Amino acid sequence: MEFWIIQALNALSFGMLLFLLCAGLSVIFGLMNILNLAHGSCYLLGAYAALSAIHATGNFLAGILAGVATAAVTGFFLQKFLLQRIYGKRLLQVLLTMGCMFIIGDISIIIWGADPMTLPKPAFLRGSLMIGSIIFPYYRLFVIGVGLFFGILLWFLQEKTKWGAILRASVDDEKMARAVGIKVPALFTVVFIIGTGLTGLSGVLGGPFIGVYPGVDLEVLLFAVVVIIVGGLGSMKGAFLGSLIVALLDNFGKALFPELAMFTIFAPMAIILALKPTGLWGKS
Repeated sequence: MEFWIIQALNALSFGMLLFLLCAGLSVIFGLMNILNLAHGSCYLLGAYAALSAIHATGNFLAGILAGVATAAVTGFFLQKFLLQRIYGKRLLQVLLTMGCMFIIGDISIIIWGADPMTLPKPAFLRGSLMIGSIIFPYYRLFVIGVGLFFGILLWFLQEKTKWGAILRASVDDEKMARAVGIKVPALFTVVFIIGTGLTGLSGVLGGPFIGVYPGVDLEVLLFAVVVIIVGGLGSMKGAFLGSLIVALLDNFGKALFPELAMFTIFAPMAIILALKPTGLWGKS
């Protein structure tokens, strides 16, 4: 029984990390029709910037601020000076963002080196919770709490505020949103900054147990793509539930069938893509 509980908690913490990673990507894809393959680079830069800030200050909160700010600024420049010029041109978006991903990856190696590194956990989260025979790290519980907090916050912003109504209207019909006076370009920029900022936060939170190293940007990007295919484009609910599904498949797949770890993730994705291309909670 302990095995199932611990694996479920591990999956939940990884799922919350994926949600922070994918929430922005899903909305950016659904709202702006932009396939941003450099999204993983924001994760990478967020983690590296946080590592430098923590080493300089010894403060994990300073690391979070540095990681989020670095990823958000990177997202702003990507959207404002590069992607804005090629809206609607999917092939150019793929080539451009893929190129940016490799450029940022190489620059990161020059600055931080090629050795895998792990972000230090804050001192008050270094222990473990013990309930009977179940031992689970405080830090992963912290990640679960942060993920749930942002899940509720984003749901509230999207469903209960005027800004959320504007965002939903723009996702449903961009041309109509422009016709009624919504400043869609400004909305695009804000969404891009928030989305990449959340990705930077996921890089910081994932750093203590996933680590940061060259290539992690591509690894997390693959997970993000699976999540938005399973959950559906432009759907916050889809990003949240899709993250949990993918995390459960990944965690239990690696624990029970390690030789089929990739199959357990990509086979369900392929089936969903074939039967329901818009994803389980996406809109046609």
